[in-house]
Amino acid sequence: MSLMLANLAPRRLVRQNIALWRSYAEVSRYIRANCQFNTASSQILRCNWHQRLNVGSRRPFSDNRLKREGLAAVPDFLEAYKQSCGFPPATHEIGSLSAKDVGAVVVLHGYLGPRKDLSKKLSFVTFFSKDFLHAIQIVSPATGDDGNLKKCFKDLKSLTQHTPVVIRGIIKPREPSKTKYPREEERINDLEVELVDVTPLNSFPKDLMLTDDTNFPPEQRHLQFRNTKALRDALAFRARAADICRDELRSDGFLEIETPQLFKSTPEGAREFLVPTRQKGLVYALPQSPQQYKQILMASGIPKYFQLARCFRDEDLRADRQPEFTQVDLEMSFATGEQVMECIERLLARLWKGLLNIDVPAPFQRITYHNAMAKYGSDKPDLRLGMEMINLSELLPVDLVSKITPFTLPNISAFKLPLSTTCTPSESRTFISTFMDSPVGHPFLTNPHGQPGIFIYDSTRPLSGLSPFGFQTADFVEDVLAPSDGDVIFLQAAPAGPYHGGSTSAGRLRLALHAAAVATDLLPPPQGFEFAWITDFPLFEPVADGDAEPGQQGAAGLRATHHPFTAPKTPADVELLVSDPAAVVAEHYDVVVNGVELGGGSRRIHDARVQEYVMRDVLQMSAQRIEDFRHLLKVLETGCPPHAGIALGFDRLVAVMLGRESVRDVIAFPKMNSGEDALVGSPNAVTKEQLDVYHLRLKE
Repeated sequence: MSLMLANLAPRRLVRQNIALWRSYAEVSRYIRANCQFNTASSQILRCNWHQRLNVGSRRPFSDNRLKREGLAAVPDFLEAYKQSCGFPPATHEIGSLSAKDVGAVVVLHGYLGPRKDLSKKLSFVTFFSKDFLHAIQIVSPATGDDGNLKKCFKDLKSLTQHTPVVIRGIIKPREPSKTKYPREEERINDLEVELVDVTPLNSFPKDLMLTDDTNFPPEQRHLQFRNTKALRDALAFRARAADICRDELRSDGFLEIETPQLFKSTPEGAREFLVPTRQKGLVYALPQSPQQYKQILMASGIPKYFQLARCFRDEDLRADRQPEFTQVDLEMSFATGEQVMECIERLLARLWKGLLNIDVPAPFQRITYHNAMAKYGSDKPDLRLGMEMINLSELLPVDLVSKITPFTLPNISAFKLPLSTTCTPSESRTFISTFMDSPVGHPFLTNPHGQPGIFIYDSTRPLSGLSPFGFQTADFVEDVLAPSDGDVIFLQAAPAGPYHGGSTSAGRLRLALHAAAVATDLLPPPQGFEFAWITDFPLFEPVADGDAEPGQQGAAGLRATHHPFTAPKTPADVELLVSDPAAVVAEHYDVVVNGVELGGGSRRIHDARVQEYVMRDVLQMSAQRIEDFRHLLKVLETGCPPHAGIALGFDRLVAVMLGRESVRDVIAFPKMNSGEDALVGSPNAVTKEQLDVYHLRLKE
């Protein structure tokens, strides 16, 4: 405005006469008499003078007067917004207030809480800090002839709960309240604020219910965060975990390097998200991981790399999966898998100690993939449960085998569900019957490999309920599993042959039974954290007909268990690449805790000739798909050293540390199972104009 006036009249003249201009009409007449300007500029100027000078005109600026002057009335919401434009800074934070502040005039920022009106002239309001971690009581009296207090009292009563405000008041001591408050914030209980002024910074809808136990739908995720301290705490915990990861890896000599988010389509194992470009027929792909870039960094002479990387995979969603997620990604040159595992053990020990004050003993237990599948029926076993399985394939009578499976020479696993401390044999029978009749138990009754064999251990019956096993096998089971009255012995058959995949039918039955027993208070919930490394995975696994995962799009009927860059473990495994690829063991290692895979890594193939051989001759990828990796092959040709690395699922790691069932509970704005972000409405429909820009059309 001052610049506009400078162009309209001499600055000195304005200064001399500004005190004499008592009304906008005088200003308007003066300007019209001395200057020529258009209607739009006139209205802007008049409105700003009205706002800036706030002259004490003898005639108030009513809507009628504005209309006579040819001006539009300023909407109420703009008048309210003006108050929030220049709100004063806070002099104190609620959490910092103490007895030494008694008598001080303070300015505080935060949100209004519940109001209690003790009379027509006295109200009490809970006032929350802007981070909702602290609260203090506001006292608003409307006493005597003090017009300001009466106005403040009236203004406060007109505001709804949850409104963001600036308050000015005097700190007063108060008698500590003995009331127990349901919310989790720290309440300043020996001080209160006597209100002098309140300025609303926005409004909160009167018809929107926001109570302590309100659960909001995904499209109101912001309100769920405001209302749920546990969610806010999870984000703060996540931020501290990220800081520890960075600090630990930097202190270990790792260099943090960001790799591109716009990559190219390469068949690593999962489906990709493609990003169209304005160049006809050309697309980017969002990276499934920084795998290829970090291998390139190893060939570039970077000895140790890491980043907290954003990754994208177009796969079916579950509680522990999201289409976009974060990895703690690292790689080391001239390294073996053992060195990577030692590095991760140090990192996890520091996280657990620093954030949970729990000591994690290292080194972690090493379990081969074969032993994990045989003993626990899973490649990410929860070691806290016990219930280890034994193989009875060659010990059971033929007639018993024929009753539990259609296979002639099956692999039969046995395990014990330890209910003897809480159940009699009769009560165990009731529990098992209820479980098998439930939706959770139904898949085990319809298992094409055969229904489970179920035997209640009962010392009052012949061979304690194990007579179908025969004398020798029953003695063996009693020696190894040591059952007591009420325990239940399960048998589960599977096809003979090497293990592949992430779990067996027996392993899934073991987990489901334990969870059901915990849910019905027959077993205590597992406690603590049990870490292990699962090692010696098969380098390749068979691709089943109709498999949902695309693998590496080879024709050999095999795909890489981890990804096609994983190296064979030993020289003997290198030779098996030629004669028996399915038998090759990989230097691949997963770190697991409490039945959750925190991350996986491997030593990589660093020789371009071996890498191309795996792609062309073992996986039988097409020449076109191999060319998609030509950039990596050329890099490996330039003296790339041996290297190894790992990626930890950061979202999953934080969820495990906090005991959350879903990674959605530790992500600010997660996707739903449909892949939709309901808050912002993504993904949204593409328009014809957008399609035209990217040379695309929708398939009919």
